[in-house]
Amino acid sequence: MPSLNKVTIIGNVGNEPEMRFTPNGKPVTSFSVATNWVYTTPEGERKQETEWFNVVAWNRLAEQCNQFLGKGRLVYAEGRIHTRNWEGQDGQPHSRIEVIANRVIFLDRRGAAPLTEEKVEETGAAELEPEDLPF
Repeated sequence: MPSLNKVTIIGNVGNEPEMRFTPNGKPVTSFSVATNWVYTTPEGERKQETEWFNVVAWNRLAEQCNQFLGKGRLVYAEGRIHTRNWEGQDGQPHSRIEVIANRVIFLDRRGAAPLTEEKVEETGAAELEPEDLPF
């Protein structure tokens, strides 16, 4: 039976990207992305929920993310969900859910080409309102 593991997020970078290298010399960059969901309660109160995602990019994409992303920047990230498990120095098990990115688009980079209709439909960027941003 076929299966699918795919996630697409548009949000603001929450921290400066952190690039490091594996023992084999492969670059890997990690950064967080905040997304918002704004809704109105049955009582008419407007509420906002922010969800944080840990994004990991590898190889050339890692280098580009490290070079062009910064805290607060608007970003589109697409990839798959991965749960990383490890044992801490205290012997306790730990886990972290990450988005392993295979595509990242820098949406507010200066000098970037304007989004085409195709790209707007693909990213959903036209639906994002300034009051929806967590920063």
